[in-house]
Amino acid sequence: MEDLNKKSHVEGGDKEILYSKAIKAGKRIYYLDVKKNLKDDLFLAITESKKVQSKDGVQVTFEKHKIFLYKEDFEKFMDGMGEVINYIKQRNAEKEQLPLAEEKGDEGASDDIQIDIEF
Repeated sequence: MEDLNKKSHVEGGDKEILYSKAIKAGKRIYYLDVKKNLKDDLFLAITESKKVQSKDGVQVTFEKHKIFLYKEDFEKFMDGMGEVINYIKQRNAEKEQLPLAEEKGDEGASDDIQIDIEF
């Protein structure tokens, strides 16, 4: 991942970008922009930009999605984000520890009891 920092001002707009961090991750770039509205309140604008190539491979466009996160929601958002990330990490750790038959689901499982003991 690579990050870029910048300071700029959106001319004629109501939102001033005070600080920006770009995070490159594969085909996606995440922009974390600290902005200020007309009331001088700071907020975070999170933008996901994904490179999309046409079926014929000639035209390249960027699909963008935005989320605006306001300071009064930071703590709840970070708590929720941490909880979800921990859940995913735990599930991935459990999945890596499953025997091959259990990973396949019902297809590879049998009614026989199998015990795997290492000495």
